Amino acid sequence: MAETITLPEEKTETRTKRQPPYHVILLNDDDHTYQYVIHMLQVLFGHTEERGYQMAKEVDTQGRVIVDTTSLERAELKRDQIHAFGPDPLLKRCQGSMSAVIEPAE
Repeated sequence: MAETITLPEEKTETRTKRQPPYHVILLNDDDHTYQYVIHMLQVLFGHTEERGYQMAKEVDTQGRVIVDTTSLERAELKRDQIHAFGPDPLLKRCQGSMSAVIEPAE
């Protein structure tokens, strides 16, 4: 009769490789009101009114503000949603949406 030899199981460690994060950066312009920016940030990102105001103030004074840090695919989606949000109804001269870019966070 043949003897069965059982080898110990090899322990393998699986690690999930994380995707590098990306910033969604809102760029300033003079054709959108604070109310528009705050509303857009609430709708698209779920930011509170207070956080939206802080970001609107930063984009106004610094020229840009990071509104989200996420995966590349989601960052591209959020950038496109900003570009498609439409003009500010409170300003007659406003011709379209705000601009945004994405950049690696690291």
